[in-house]
Amino acid sequence: MGSIGSGNSRGRNDNGTIVSFGEMLIDFVPTQSGVSLAEAPGFLKAPGGAPANVAIAVARLGGRAAFVGKLGEDEFGRMLAGILVENGVSDAGICFDAGARTALAFVTLRADGEREFMFYRNPSADMLLTEAELNIDLIRTAAVFHYGSISLITEPCRSAHLRAMQEAKEAGALLSYDPNLRLPLWPSAKEAREQIMTIWDQADIVKVSDVELEFLTGKDSVEDEVALTLWRPTFKLLLVTLGEKGCKYYTKDFRGAVEAFSVQQVDTTGAGDAFVGALLSKIVEDQSVLEDEKRLRVVLKFANACGAITTTKKGAIPALPNISEALALIEKA
Repeated sequence: MGSIGSGNSRGRNDNGTIVSFGEMLIDFVPTQSGVSLAEAPGFLKAPGGAPANVAIAVARLGGRAAFVGKLGEDEFGRMLAGILVENGVSDAGICFDAGARTALAFVTLRADGEREFMFYRNPSADMLLTEAELNIDLIRTAAVFHYGSISLITEPCRSAHLRAMQEAKEAGALLSYDPNLRLPLWPSAKEAREQIMTIWDQADIVKVSDVELEFLTGKDSVEDEVALTLWRPTFKLLLVTLGEKGCKYYTKDFRGAVEAFSVQQVDTTGAGDAFVGALLSKIVEDQSVLEDEKRLRVVLKFANACGAITTTKKGAIPALPNISEALALIEKA
């Protein structure tokens, strides 16, 4: 099928870059699991933010990644930009805001490794990204343009998000959407559901978790008929991640499930982002895997392995695997 940019007259996206758009922040994770924020004796600071996690996941697996977003002109903002560069992610799409802080999130780890969030964004720098600050040239080089829904919550970032999507699509990029539902950030559940769905039809690849599937459909089920209510004719691939039960996949021609890997979970933060980064890093190598079920299953097995490894350590970015770690887990299974 040639490069992902083939058939596009502008031909700007043949370099295989995955551009992630959205928020990057500091997660503060309790040093002790299974306690409330108030009871935590201390916190470890960990870089996070789903779109940034995906960019680093791609780079760590040997792919070409860039991040587009806004950070505070503060110690944490400069630290985060530095972490992207250290991990091989292009920072050409980052700008800084002198008047707003970098976002913070306190993340409690329950005894089962699941998370609860408390956010400090009032407003944070990422919410203040404007259309004028977008690096349009960078966005137009994207072979895949990946984003979430948090950047849809408030203006001016919402308009910047919509413009960036439009520019990427017009330049021939595949659009990848992981809603990454964080209900405490939205004015209401109704608003979250409505806004998440406003851009639903525009994506080529959509990944939802089992919890997000239930939220968006109103059905307490991950059965195929429920998942397929989220399918759109414009999609190339719909994915439902099921934690330790693996993932389900749907295309216009086939559907199925791929089992997870059994690991000792410590912290599920970033597991979905590792999964997405692994998936996109393979799709960007050869988009035709989306039309070949056997090869897609191999890719999803690899993505499941990357997600599983990420749950074995605290924090998202420190836990994201490289290729050798992922292949070792696959071989061991």
